Amino acid sequence: MGRETIILRSASEIERLRRSNVIVAEILEILKERVADGITTMDLEGICVEELKKRKAKPAFKGYRNYPYCLCTSINEEVVHGMPSSKRVLKSGDILSIDFGVYYDGYYGDSAVTVPVGEVSPEASRLIEVTATCLERAIENARIGNRLFDISYSIQSYAEGKGFSVVRAFVGHGIGSSLHEPPQVPNFGEPGKGVRLKEGMVLAIEPMISAGTHEVHIMDDGWTAVTADGRLSAHFEHSVAITKDGPYVLSRL
Repeated sequence: MGRETIILRSASEIERLRRSNVIVAEILEILKERVADGITTMDLEGICVEELKKRKAKPAFKGYRNYPYCLCTSINEEVVHGMPSSKRVLKSGDILSIDFGVYYDGYYGDSAVTVPVGEVSPEASRLIEVTATCLERAIENARIGNRLFDISYSIQSYAEGKGFSVVRAFVGHGIGSSLHEPPQVPNFGEPGKGVRLKEGMVLAIEPMISAGTHEVHIMDDGWTAVTADGRLSAHFEHSVAITKDGPYVLSRL
């Protein structure tokens, strides 16, 4: 991992990354408000397409390795990369992870949220809360002088301490003029290990936390990852710049 070239972004590049990420944040906010009993995940995709047009931004995921949609919509035991479908009707008690990215003015934005649909179980509610807290703890560790796996460990230690498990098959990543850049950002690892964090690094940090096993299967569509035991999984993500003033969350409104 240490041999990959990690690009350090200038202040002006970080501001351009901020603009891309604000578009992501605005559209995710609109989508969150539309999540309700009876809406399909394809309805959400349609709303997303309209909002992208208004902002003259391109979807980051559509066409990436031939992925066909703007959004990833993962329900309940789906961990990540769930595809929008007119057959997938959300119902009260579900949890929905929405992962979304844009390309705008030469730079990428990337963020994800998990949203409850109506009234959800105590376990689902707690899983969402713990996963969101994992991301906040990780962001706190995205500071100059820390090591990469300090971020990873802050996620793992908190999630496992709450009785949940960390998905290992997928990791966060650097982000900039490409959607995925070095370094990879695992959600598990030993503190004090990994590359030293420097000013100008921009990381997409994305804990994926499951109620049961950390193991996943890929469905027949070649994309959708589900928990091996069928239990719930949640996913949150922010794109974060490491600055001399501390972590700068680019994808927060």
